Amino acid sequence: MQKYLITGGAGFIGSHLADNLLASGNEVIVLDDLSTGRLENIEQNSDNSKFKFVEGSILDEELVSRMIGETDQVLHLAAAVGVFSIMKDPLGSLKTNIRGSEIVLENACKFMKPVLVTSTSEIYGKNTSDLLSEDDDRILGSATKTRWSYSEAKAIEEFLAYSYWKTANLETRIVRLFNTVGPRQVGSYGMVIPRFISAAIAGESIQVYGNGEQTRCFGHVSDISQGIISVLNSRQTIGEVLNLGVNFEISIIDLAQLIIKKTNSTSKIELVPYDQAYEEGFEDMQRRVPDTRKIERITGWKAKLNLEQIIDDVISYQLSTQHKV
Repeated sequence: MQKYLITGGAGFIGSHLADNLLASGNEVIVLDDLSTGRLENIEQNSDNSKFKFVEGSILDEELVSRMIGETDQVLHLAAAVGVFSIMKDPLGSLKTNIRGSEIVLENACKFMKPVLVTSTSEIYGKNTSDLLSEDDDRILGSATKTRWSYSEAKAIEEFLAYSYWKTANLETRIVRLFNTVGPRQVGSYGMVIPRFISAAIAGESIQVYGNGEQTRCFGHVSDISQGIISVLNSRQTIGEVLNLGVNFEISIIDLAQLIIKKTNSTSKIELVPYDQAYEEGFEDMQRRVPDTRKIERITGWKAKLNLEQIIDDVISYQLSTQHKV
C-alpha cells in the first residue's frame, strides 16, 4: 500500500481518484485551496482514518514541501481550470499553473518522490488531425490571445516534468486528459455537459458558443480515473507522455440536441458568438480527437462507458443533488 498526495484532490477528477485509491487500501492526503474544488466532493471520506484533507495552495512552498515529505507518491492535479476561469484571471491562472507546478516538482525532486502530472488536450491547440498522438505538433494562435495562455502554461509544466526525469532522474509521468465528464463536475467554469444539462433540466435556453459544429470527445470520469491509476501502476510509463480520453466524436450542437432528448426538455438551442461568450477575437479548437493506442498498449486500459451513459450519470447527479451548475 502507498501514501498518496493529490494536489487539487477536492476537485472533480481528484476526488474520484481519492475514492479509488482509498478503496484499494491506500492512504490519501488531499491538498486543495477550494478555489474550484468543493468539500462536498470528499465528504464521503471524512471518517476514513486513511484520508486527510489539508486546505492550502500549491503556491505555499513550505506547506507543499511538508506534504510531499510525508507521502510516497504525488498526483499533481491542482490547476486553474476552465475557459471561463482562464479568461477572467489570466495572471492568477498563469501563477498557479506555472509557479505552482514548479513548487510541486522542485519538492518532489528534493525528496525523490514519483510524480504524475495531469496535463491537457489543450496542449495541441488548433491541430485538427484525425487522431492526435503524443508527438503531434502544437498549433497555437497569437501570444496576445489570452485563450492560449492555459495551453502554454501546461506545456511549460510538461517540459519541467520531463526535464526533471531526464536531468535529475525523478520518476515523472505525464497524462494528457481530454474532455472528462461525470458526477461532481460543475458547469460554472465552462464545462459543457453539466452546463447544458443544468439548462435543460431548468427548461432554459442551451447556449452553444460559435456555430456548434466544433467537435469534442467525452470520457467518463470513472474510466479516466482508472486510466490514471493504470499509468501510476506501470513502470513503463515513467518519463512518458500519454493521451487519456475516448475517440467517439460529436459536434457540440448534436450534443445539445441529445441532452434535450434525454432530459425530455423544452429547452431551445441558442447560438452565441464567441466574442459575446468570451472576448473579441476568441479562438476555439474545431476538433480534438485523441489517439489512445499508446496508453492501451502499455497499460491495457480501455474506456468502458459511452457518451449516453455519461449524460445519464450527470443527469442523475444533478437531479439527486439539485446542484445548480
